[in-house]
Amino acid sequence: MTKGMSLGTALERSRVLVVDDDDLVASAFCRMLRATGATVDRAADGASALEAIARESYDVVLSDLSMPGMSGLDMVRAIREHDLDLPVIFVTGAPHLESAAVAVELGAFRYLAKPVEADVLRAVVGEAARLRRLTRDRTGWIDRVALEERFRAGLAGLRLVFQPIVSVRTREAIGHEALMRSSEPSFPSPLALLEVAESLGGLHQLGRRVRSIAAAQLAESPATGQLFVNLHPADLADPELYELSSPLARHARRVVLELTERASLESVPDVEQRLRSLRELGYRVAVDDLGAGYAGLSYFARVRPEIVKIDMSLVRGVDTDSVRREVVSSLTLLARGLDMEVVAEGIETESERDTLVDLGVSYVQGYGLARPGPPFPTVTWA
Repeated sequence: MTKGMSLGTALERSRVLVVDDDDLVASAFCRMLRATGATVDRAADGASALEAIARESYDVVLSDLSMPGMSGLDMVRAIREHDLDLPVIFVTGAPHLESAAVAVELGAFRYLAKPVEADVLRAVVGEAARLRRLTRDRTGWIDRVALEERFRAGLAGLRLVFQPIVSVRTREAIGHEALMRSSEPSFPSPLALLEVAESLGGLHQLGRRVRSIAAAQLAESPATGQLFVNLHPADLADPELYELSSPLARHARRVVLELTERASLESVPDVEQRLRSLRELGYRVAVDDLGAGYAGLSYFARVRPEIVKIDMSLVRGVDTDSVRREVVSSLTLLARGLDMEVVAEGIETESERDTLVDLGVSYVQGYGLARPGPPFPTVTWA
């Protein structure tokens, strides 16, 4: 984009999200902006807006402040966890100095009072769109295009490998964790692919691909055993996850959804209701990496999982470290007191495994039992 690009030209090439629970106001704003050639989407509340932003790339968000459920300020707080530059324009019928100050603090582009003249609205949105383009140019739009190509290649080369989760009682696999891998050389680890998906707003795309592959594997597998499928917290905002016709939902009673510790749940609205909906479909829920990152006790209490997985940072060396043993023992007692099953992951030695068995865990997982591989690796229990 050139320095002299007009605001009208910037709007013609822009995608705008209008967020307002008042149908008349939202419709009027959409008409004003579409008249300039902009692509305009609507959301009735903050939660719907976050879902739209997770799916699409927007240049500007135009939002009311006061809405049912999530307020406009709460919505922009959630946006800022993932995008520091997306321009947000607030429009309100009841302007207050305090809310204006908070809006500025959160990096709002402008704060307008209703009613807003069409010319004023178009000028402000056009300026915000121009700023968004300049920001993208400054950070390297060409690099983004190249990154998107790599991401597409990573998705095309995506596959799943499986690691057994083993019962300490029977010493046999009761299920397997599905772990993603890609044949794209620029993604040597799942973390690299996740980071690119996060930066491009492609987490839903990646999650859907993983769930589709997992569903295909379940369709080919014997009707026994559970499949543990990792779920980024952002996936909880993906409508496809809750559709009865989605590939994985058909096998929900054989699936444990593992909420990973990659991000906080704070950016996801109505977490408790979303988890209830998943359980009604037949899924069980696990908290992964308990004891590390975001997966602390408050996370644990909010999700109320059927299964908890103790992080490998506590498992590694548990046989020689009395502090780790006490922590694992306490977490295990807490979980079992709440009727939750406990998996210790990351086991590498027989001594670690035997110590964890003595501490009362239900299941064990790690390279010391089986490395991830094609369906399905053999368990070694010396």
